[in-house]
Amino acid sequence: MKKSALLIIDVQNGMFLEENPVFNDKLVISNILQLIGNAKSNNVPVIYIQHNAPLGKMLEPGSKAWEIHPEITPAIRDTVIQKTTPDAFYKTNLQEVLKKLSIEHLLIAGIQSEVCVDTTCRNAYSLGYEITLVTDAHSTWDSGELTAQQIINHHNQVLRWFAETWETKDVTFQ
Repeated sequence: MKKSALLIIDVQNGMFLEENPVFNDKLVISNILQLIGNAKSNNVPVIYIQHNAPLGKMLEPGSKAWEIHPEITPAIRDTVIQKTTPDAFYKTNLQEVLKKLSIEHLLIAGIQSEVCVDTTCRNAYSLGYEITLVTDAHSTWDSGELTAQQIINHHNQVLRWFAETWETKDVTFQ
């Protein structure tokens, strides 16, 4: 069995604003909480990715919107990686952290399905990781042409080229 880590991408307060929360916000948080609990009870590392936007933007470092969602606040033993692009590996120390932990398999959840989740999933594949995309633990917003659910469904289908796809209830950590 390959050593795994749970990667939680950009689940920050700014994604859950009352006036425009991410699609299925409560379900996504609930599923991520379940994943975290299962990971920790099986001694699987939980790694949070936190997006840093430029000064004056919603996810500006240090702002309330930038903070990781309070229901999934990282524990002291969890790792938090700061990023500035959609790719959690680009110009970050994520690769070094994973190598140090001997991680070969990533379980991916978070926001935004068609941007940071997609980009990180594809790059992880290119770097040789085995990947499980948790299909009901990532989300986005409606776009001009597509609903959030259509975008999520599309990415769950497309990313099957790069990852196994599982619902939260089917994910096991060993």
